Amino acid sequence: MTSPLRLGIAGLGTVGAGVVKIVAGKAELLSARAGRPVVVTAVSARSRDKDRGVDLSGYAWEDDPVALATRDDVDVFVELMGGEAGAAKAATEAALQAGKDVVTANKAMLAIHGQALAEMAEAAGHVIRFEAAVAGGIPVVKGLTEGLAGNEILRVMGVMNGTCNYILTRMEAEGLGYNILFEEAGKLGYLEADPSLDVGGIDAGHKLALLASIAFGTKVDFEGVELEGIDRVTLDDIRHAADMGFRIKLLGVAQRSGRGLEQRMRPCLVPATSPLGQLEGGTNMVVIEGDEVGQIVLRGAGAGEGPTASAVLSDVMDIARGDRISTFGQPATALVTPIRAQSAVAAPYYLRLELEDKPGALAKVASVLGDAGVSIDRMRQYGHEDASAPVLIVTHKAARNAIDAALEALPKTGVVLGDPVALRIEAD
Repeated sequence: MTSPLRLGIAGLGTVGAGVVKIVAGKAELLSARAGRPVVVTAVSARSRDKDRGVDLSGYAWEDDPVALATRDDVDVFVELMGGEAGAAKAATEAALQAGKDVVTANKAMLAIHGQALAEMAEAAGHVIRFEAAVAGGIPVVKGLTEGLAGNEILRVMGVMNGTCNYILTRMEAEGLGYNILFEEAGKLGYLEADPSLDVGGIDAGHKLALLASIAFGTKVDFEGVELEGIDRVTLDDIRHAADMGFRIKLLGVAQRSGRGLEQRMRPCLVPATSPLGQLEGGTNMVVIEGDEVGQIVLRGAGAGEGPTASAVLSDVMDIARGDRISTFGQPATALVTPIRAQSAVAAPYYLRLELEDKPGALAKVASVLGDAGVSIDRMRQYGHEDASAPVLIVTHKAARNAIDAALEALPKTGVVLGDPVALRIEAD
């Protein structure tokens, strides 16, 4: 009989418990598909006594995840603890040093330390797989590394944080403000322990950096991701966008231009009729454009026990079958350092300003935009009852640096109140 593939699982939260349930409950199916049994031999977590809704009595217990990672009866170390460094990184390194393969859902660790870990793994002939780290149950990592391997990737974009999409779609549907829905998301357990990881775009930025590395053959460069969260998006912005046929999404985009690799995670306007525009609630979507296949749209659950545990098992099954692939789709030593291009690709922008209601205010705004090289496509001033006047401007295509120059100059006119808001319109 073929020897089983033995798993050691560190981290028994929602996802870890889900993996145990799948391995225990679908043993025959997994064995048939892998060509060998897949079993859990040992586990580790912070608390041994917590009720996780799954029987753990048949597995060896290690209080220390590093000890788990180096056990002789573990072939694959499954890291589901999370965290950029600390125990997760130490245990992952220990597993590789002990001759184990690694499966992880830890986007933060890979976004910061992925290059070093990949080089370490590949030098020793081991693999690190991380399908569960990006977009939950959507097989986007496998899609890029395998299914689309014959394509030159032109662009990767998507909604990769379900919490932000939940807040934005609820703002539109219910007419509720950001602060109310932020509190609601927290009560429902949708927010990370540090909420800024979600609403600040950091969580989604980690995912984008990983996908960009695979898509464009570059070293993971999270520091090169332009980050902007959704906290400044107002209900008025949602309504104005809808009036123009758009919806607002926290959109990640990675694409290569003549100036280098552009990576941005920002709120954007997208056509309401597009696949991204129709995305509701906590669902994720990744759109990949290849030179041979055109546009591929992947949509599904971006988090949760079942979807994320399913992604973990997809990596486990590949290892069980003997399928081995470089961490980021090609040898880590062959990945190049990307040249950062900050929003080099021009696009139209939505601008929201609050102006003093006095003669000449609009003329001053138009002059500042013109001096920055930004031309106005359309402008609308909304009704008001006080001394300030809300103004909405949609520009023709402009580079982000021109928009930024205008945003810096506008408050100096003496007619702009507060900070202007600028949102890119991703119309393609």
